[in-house]
Amino acid sequence: MSGQWRVRFDAEVTFANGGGLRTEGFRLDIPGREISDDDLAALFVRHLGLLMVAEVRITGKTVVEEAHKGGRGVAAGPAGAGRRLVELSHVIRDGMTTLPGRPAPRITEWLTREASRATYAPGTEFQVERIDMIANTGTYLDTPAHRWADGADLAGTPLGRLADLPGIVVRVPVGTRAVDRLMLAPYDVAARAVLLHTGWDAHFGTARYGAPEAPHLTGDGARALADAGAALVGIDSINIDDMSPAAGGERPAHSSLLAAGIPIVEHLTGLDALPPAGFRFTAAPPLVAGMGSFPVRAFAILDG
Repeated sequence: MSGQWRVRFDAEVTFANGGGLRTEGFRLDIPGREISDDDLAALFVRHLGLLMVAEVRITGKTVVEEAHKGGRGVAAGPAGAGRRLVELSHVIRDGMTTLPGRPAPRITEWLTREASRATYAPGTEFQVERIDMIANTGTYLDTPAHRWADGADLAGTPLGRLADLPGIVVRVPVGTRAVDRLMLAPYDVAARAVLLHTGWDAHFGTARYGAPEAPHLTGDGARALADAGAALVGIDSINIDDMSPAAGGERPAHSSLLAAGIPIVEHLTGLDALPPAGFRFTAAPPLVAGMGSFPVRAFAILDG
């Protein structure tokens, strides 16, 4: 038994969608003889599988040396019957707006069908298009090079970080601005694509999309995902970080995730069509050297 520790505590839980929960004398196994209130709150939420937690207040904490009793994980929901592909990308169109104030893509013909007839045999013609756009257009991927000068670019990011990843969806309550550590605590994110479903994609292409209240991942939430070994993190909002003036231009979610080599997919859509788990996720860009971001065709595969 020596070296095994448990903590006894009281907890008061407030849920983001209303209501609360209070426990007294709750006991949990812990890895060492010390644990912070924040770490204990996250462990408590994970152990009980609580969703949409806004706050956990810990009181009466006492650590005791006691044999571990074992923990309980969070069960993944079953996938739907039959194999199905789910589109998770916005369509890129000529003149569309992704980020307010950024240049829109321009799609033109480089070679028309009529002009091509002079090159090919009678009855044979082709069309070749040209697109001029910034990398941050539509649904796109950020690699470490987007944030860090010495980080891996599109060509240097392993395919195993981008394709055929087991995925989970974190449902964010309507009206929630900040996805924090407690909201993520119930989920087993290790080696998974973690997709934050906020519903903000409903405003894509409108002035509201870039509003200050757009949902985002907090720096603490990003560090928790990085520490837990997430493979990729995506969101259906305008940015993984808080873009409001109050944030002062800081980008803690980008900084923490990309420093850990965790790619980010922004401007996802259609996450409401996915189950909580039991699917595979892909968001692979072209193999371009020297670029840190690029549009992707993001999609999920659901197998029965």
